[in-house]
Amino acid sequence: MLNLLISKTVSIAIEKGIIKSKSIIVDATHSLSRSNPLSPLEVLRERARQLRKVVYATDENWKGRMPKKNEDNDLEHELLYCDTLEKAIGSDEVLRSLPKVKEKLNWLKETIEDTQDHYTLSKDPDARTGHKTGDSSFFGFKTHIAMTEERIITAAVVTSAEKGDGPELPALLEISQNNGIEVDTIIGDAAYSGKENLKIAGGQEIKIVAKLNPSITQGFRKQENIFDYNKDAGMFVCPAGHMAIKKARQGKKDEGTNQTDTYYFDVEKCKTCALKNGCYKPGAKTKTYSVSIKSDEHLEQMEFQQTEYFKEKAKHRYKIEAKNSELKNVHGYDRATSYGINNMQMQGAMAIFTVNVKRIIKLMN
Repeated sequence: MLNLLISKTVSIAIEKGIIKSKSIIVDATHSLSRSNPLSPLEVLRERARQLRKVVYATDENWKGRMPKKNEDNDLEHELLYCDTLEKAIGSDEVLRSLPKVKEKLNWLKETIEDTQDHYTLSKDPDARTGHKTGDSSFFGFKTHIAMTEERIITAAVVTSAEKGDGPELPALLEISQNNGIEVDTIIGDAAYSGKENLKIAGGQEIKIVAKLNPSITQGFRKQENIFDYNKDAGMFVCPAGHMAIKKARQGKKDEGTNQTDTYYFDVEKCKTCALKNGCYKPGAKTKTYSVSIKSDEHLEQMEFQQTEYFKEKAKHRYKIEAKNSELKNVHGYDRATSYGINNMQMQGAMAIFTVNVKRIIKLMN
């Protein structure tokens, strides 16, 4: 429905001769979840309490057989207790077959898995925590948007909040082209100047008007397709969606080996992460991710940044900021009205269809 409504409005704009440019401007806007995030520790304790309650109501003899409850506020200890509780009750074949017990048992098991995956728990199962800056975060979704210079939205992709902006560029380009837009230039910020995006655009002879960021584009780094760079915060985000807490530059400039930017992650989160195998070594006091800085990479793009064409096209980027503001402040796209990513896509379909129709009418008049 999202792409269907966008495609319809784009076809009308093309038919009426409104779209004349061959550029698309790309950016992402965030929407808050309808639900507030909950503390994993609080949710685990509540789910464990509900399970114990239904078990006691079924068989009072379990009061002397329950594992000892965790009394501190350590998440790792609470996870261990809940896992022990789930296995103890799950081992009783008769008890776990009862519908009420089975339901509470599954709830606790799912909560343990979600907490180990470091998903923030809430009533909205698809919402995640994203970051606008290093000091601020939000809980909800992102809508990645492509728009022509005439301010007609040509493509949109809705994701959870922790997803990076750059990786969504190929999809935005493909959808825009499928909707009938001829593209020779992509205008965006530094998040879109990654190596893969430059390679894809270059293969189609499309120019990317986005400044290079050495943390994204210069030099070789391990697991480049796994650790994502958040350009707003200036930090990398791990595969589980957690942002680095600090960074430091190592090595001396212009002396011997290349300098590196080292990003440090919160090991307390790594300890209970379901993706820690191969990423975090048990017992390690730090978890870091380093990026080599090489100034001789992407010389072609560096030269392109100095051209008048680049500077002139870059002036159009403000237009998508205004469009994001219209979606959020005029059409309520700053917050989800329902739970789940499917409903967020439906909300996006209606809001984007509306702003496109308004824009078409204005340009026709």
